[in-house]
Amino acid sequence: MDFQNLLEHHQKLLSYMESNGYSELYISRFRDEIGWILRNAETKQWASYTDIYLEYTHVSHSKDYLRNKRTIIGAIEQFDFYGNYPNGRRRHTLFSRGAYHLLVPEFQELIDFYCEAEKRRGKKDTTIYSESHHAASFLLALQKDGADSLEKVTEEQVISFFVSKEGALIKSCSYKKDIAAVFKAGLAWNKNECGRILCFLPALREIRKNIQYLTVEEISRIRAALDDCGNGLTLRDRAIGMLLMYTGLRSCDVARMTLDAVDWENDRIYIHQQKTETPLELPLSAMAGNAIYDYLSSERPDSCENHLFLSLTRPFTPLDSGSIGNITGKIMKEAGIRQSPGMRKGTHIFRHHVASTLLGNGIPQPVISRTLGHTAPDSLEPYLRADFIHLKECALDISGFPVAGEVFGNG
Repeated sequence: MDFQNLLEHHQKLLSYMESNGYSELYISRFRDEIGWILRNAETKQWASYTDIYLEYTHVSHSKDYLRNKRTIIGAIEQFDFYGNYPNGRRRHTLFSRGAYHLLVPEFQELIDFYCEAEKRRGKKDTTIYSESHHAASFLLALQKDGADSLEKVTEEQVISFFVSKEGALIKSCSYKKDIAAVFKAGLAWNKNECGRILCFLPALREIRKNIQYLTVEEISRIRAALDDCGNGLTLRDRAIGMLLMYTGLRSCDVARMTLDAVDWENDRIYIHQQKTETPLELPLSAMAGNAIYDYLSSERPDSCENHLFLSLTRPFTPLDSGSIGNITGKIMKEAGIRQSPGMRKGTHIFRHHVASTLLGNGIPQPVISRTLGHTAPDSLEPYLRADFIHLKECALDISGFPVAGEVFGNG
């Protein structure tokens, strides 16, 4: 393995870390690791950065020590091979993730065939990833149970993946659908075996959870918390809360918003949705617009980063979906609502609020679907169950039916 590039350019990495506020201790760990690699490169004859990490596993070390080594060596690999600087979130690639790389060749071939076939059909990359990931986990479980080829897979093994010995459901109906999608595509690759395993997949009932919708009182308290400049919410938190409240955007799309996503002259928001991979245009309300402006003018760090919402501390990295979810938790806490265990307080509850409010105001369903960025006509169905205003209109009069008095009694 050639380390000439690292030898010539590693000082750029260290200088970047110094100028972006990394601690001297952390920088010294990188400096020491790079020095150790360069000093031993010729004698060790490493073939990859994974080999470098494995040197440390030959001696007894704590899990924390090895985790830190993986992080540092992985970051050096990213810089050496791809010119990527640390950003606080980029994962190392020392080891493959997921179940795929643990599968026998036949199972890997099935996954590969599915991915190629569905890409040609135009299926979304995110869907392909989800379905192939679940199928790989399914195949790995079969493999560990002794079925190292499709021919050896039994119905009992398939059923046990979804249902425990006690009869409890282990995997959901949607999980089964993802696995079925891979084997349906695989019919063109191995019709007999894929068709046989498809017949083994159990018939599971799709379960939809009741959504803990926001009540009128909760909405009022959230708005009060977002307007209260004396509480613990930052201007960034308020801007994100206003966006969620008035647009219903997904957390991933809020996290990916860039500075040019807001058209101030025309009061519009333009994004490219991560989930559906389609563009979305929304009106920019005065409440959300003012909150974003306050954040940009008074709190956002002076950074060349193009993402709208950044961390509050150096190196000022873009937020991810998890960070947006944490912020909604802070908003709920400041509002004094949903603090009991199990109470739903994620970002999707705001999306549900926007949908149910529009439904309650008589907005046509196609308009609501476009506002939420839905691409499938049935995506709005889960929200219909909380449209209590119109559901009450469907109630049947039972006055013509005999009903025992105790049904309506207080006892």
